[in-house]
Amino acid sequence: MPTITRIEVYKFNIPLQAPVTIAIGTIEEARNILVKIHTSDGVYGVGEGAPFWMIVGETQASAYAVSYDFAKLLIGKNPLDLEGCIASLDRYLAGNPTAKSAFDMALYDLAAKYAQMPLYQLLGGSKRSIVTDETIYIATPEAMAADAVKIKERGAEAIKVKLGTNAKDDIRRIAAIREAIGHEIPIRTDANQGWDYVSALTVLNTIADWNVEYCEQPVKHWDYKHLARLRQQARVPICADESLFSPQDAIKLITAEAVDYFNIKLSKSGGLRNAVKINAIAEAAGIKCMIGCMSESRLGISANAHFASALQNVVFYDLDSPFEHAHNPILGGVYYQNHYEVILPDAHGHGADVDADFLQRMESFVVEA
Repeated sequence: MPTITRIEVYKFNIPLQAPVTIAIGTIEEARNILVKIHTSDGVYGVGEGAPFWMIVGETQASAYAVSYDFAKLLIGKNPLDLEGCIASLDRYLAGNPTAKSAFDMALYDLAAKYAQMPLYQLLGGSKRSIVTDETIYIATPEAMAADAVKIKERGAEAIKVKLGTNAKDDIRRIAAIREAIGHEIPIRTDANQGWDYVSALTVLNTIADWNVEYCEQPVKHWDYKHLARLRQQARVPICADESLFSPQDAIKLITAEAVDYFNIKLSKSGGLRNAVKINAIAEAAGIKCMIGCMSESRLGISANAHFASALQNVVFYDLDSPFEHAHNPILGGVYYQNHYEVILPDAHGHGADVDADFLQRMESFVVEA
């Protein structure tokens, strides 16, 4: 039986090409966490968490600190006991989904390597076509329209547009984009909790005929009442994002009849174990899912893409965070064909690793048996 003998944890910092702004904040660098779990057989798995602090309530510093305790908990355990290992982290400390997701991802990577399978196969699925959208962040209507033109020229099949400031300006943003690129390409809007109910209803019913597929998180994450009212009264489907962290959240949203779709993110759900549960709950309720991202590198995106490929109830794909990065330190893993098609590797595990020279520059610690 293999045992966990060594765990390395890194502050995984990747510069962005430019700052990105959403309704609730701006980030200037991807400040992530990377975990490498080594076993007594000389096999290791790698996982990444992206603590988008204004959403998950974690920072890189808090995730890094918590990871020391998580590493100590897992030393000596059987890495193939996924349920036991991940449950031990939940018993030890509530919350902290991003830190947990990095350990979860590394454990699943190990399990697939031991099974000699790609991760999508370990998750019970197959390789299928995944085409990501590309995100336009909050700026002036003119700047956002110019971004939309570039994205259309690259051949995007869908464009995600960040909104959530005020009704007047957000309507102007979508109008400018539509004027610039026409109505053929679907738009997926995301307010990141920025509106109140009245503003949300005003914007969504104004833009409803402009080929808008859905709106993510139009109101505050706790405001199930107005999510449900919008679902009934807005002419744009509603998707949960910040309202959906756990399987328990999924049950609450379904009971409240609050949304049409779920946005699952591994860094938000605590990893693959919970993501699989959330998707199963959604599928049982007739709710389709999307796979989203925070600011992951291609390593984290690789695990997200394997999950999406394996589970056919996942039908929307927002896996564009590496487009924002100024440097790519990842070896292997998924790659982008024709800019937007996400191609999965057939290597065992999720197939991605990190350049060792890049990691040597990162702050880190090691816990060993």
